[in-house]
Amino acid sequence: MTEAHRIVVLGAGYAGLSAAKRAARAHGVRVTVVDARAEWAERVRLHQALAGQSIPSRNLGELLERKGIEFIRGRVLEIDPQARQVHLEGEWSLAYDSLIFALGSVADTSAVPGATEYAFPVATPEDVARVPALSGRVAVVGGGSTGIETAAELAESRPDLDIHLVSAEEPGVWLSPKAHNHIRAALDRLGVHVHAGAKVAAVSATGLELVDGTELPAETVLWTTGFAVPAVAARSGLAVDAHGRVLVDAELRSCSHPEIYVAGDSAVVAGPAERALRMSCATALPTGKYAAAALTARLAGKEPAPWRFRYHLQCLSLGRHDGVIQFVHADDAPARAVLTGRAGAWVKEQIVSGAVKLARP
Repeated sequence: MTEAHRIVVLGAGYAGLSAAKRAARAHGVRVTVVDARAEWAERVRLHQALAGQSIPSRNLGELLERKGIEFIRGRVLEIDPQARQVHLEGEWSLAYDSLIFALGSVADTSAVPGATEYAFPVATPEDVARVPALSGRVAVVGGGSTGIETAAELAESRPDLDIHLVSAEEPGVWLSPKAHNHIRAALDRLGVHVHAGAKVAAVSATGLELVDGTELPAETVLWTTGFAVPAVAARSGLAVDAHGRVLVDAELRSCSHPEIYVAGDSAVVAGPAERALRMSCATALPTGKYAAAALTARLAGKEPAPWRFRYHLQCLSLGRHDGVIQFVHADDAPARAVLTGRAGAWVKEQIVSGAVKLARP
């Protein structure tokens, strides 16, 4: 009897789970998912957890077992592409026939002195668990989606806090004027103090020092700007860009090791107009699914369907009762259509809930 082809998926985020789900549909394969966490929490809801709300958490072993997918809890240290082995923490290794690399991203606190020591990221469940009890003034650094959602959620859920959003640009400035203006109005309504055009020079135990010399005292600094990828790919000899993200071809295969497929935040994927796709759930789900589809097509002796992708919208929550749905062009540039208010909040919730259904096996 022919032994099943072992596909190992590294990472159980949106990309990894969608890849495992798609790969498990193929005949003659054995799929194993490796992740350092035993539970899967919805990353796009971490700002809600930070505000004290309960967010869904699912046991990965039970979740995957239902579809006949093996789960191994372990931290990946390195890949040996020649031996086709994954080295895990605890001095043990896992053999594979094919590999899907989807280890995701973590917060990047390296660019600003003191950020690693004194700021608290909001990028992973472990980050949120380390945030101390909030009181007094809270400085949220970063005016991107995570920073906006974090500041709004805290301001709505914790009116006892003094929330300051510190950003080099106006929050939401990359969106259309209507969306951007609605975000600013919502933050003002919630009592968030917005420091736009403010660059952080250093973080200390007592708050922030801005580039212009201004001191912004804060009991807690939350870090939501910048993401980095684990050094596993670079350490394993895969071709990566300056940020450690794996360079891939049109089938999402590593350019240096085409037997390894890469999905989600770990990969530099060309999108419409040859712009690299942004790190997001909207990118992770389709890249995970496509990587597995391309891999299993090759195993079956077939030519994979061409990779086709376009963005449809960006969505942000502004507390539980307000939101922004920005419709976008294929290359992620904002279109004119925008949905705001309670309708925006409702659509955002449907999208987040739908992403879970698409990812989980």
